[in-house]
Amino acid sequence: MKILVINGPNLNMLGIREVGIYGSETYSSLVKKIKDYAKESNIDVECKQSNYEGEIITFIQNAYFDKVDGIIINPGAYTHTSIAILDALKSVNIKTVEVHISDLSKREEFRQKSYVSLFAEKRIIGHGLNGYLEAIDYLKGETL
Repeated sequence: MKILVINGPNLNMLGIREVGIYGSETYSSLVKKIKDYAKESNIDVECKQSNYEGEIITFIQNAYFDKVDGIIINPGAYTHTSIAILDALKSVNIKTVEVHISDLSKREEFRQKSYVSLFAEKRIIGHGLNGYLEAIDYLKGETL
């Protein structure tokens, strides 16, 4: 199984940005946690991060040509603004799980709308970094 994990803007600032909301673990520790967890199940996982909407769209489009089995995406603030990311996910039609570290339902009103959720098969919010591991389990068929 091949999974692509895509993280959007400001997720590279984990451990620095709003520690009370996102925690003190760094982005590199998140990537290590994901890779170590996937390795236990012999899953090929690639983690990508970008602060640019167009680059995220290119990651999604390339997933089609790279024969990716599943996408885990935390689009960051683009969750609430990007119809283009939604359209890219629809165009490749790869099983997708949307993940958010914080519980968006308990945050500002503008964070309540998710365009990605209009396509994602599953949404995991507010489970911290472990939400990514839950998403891996979901994609490999172990629903929680």
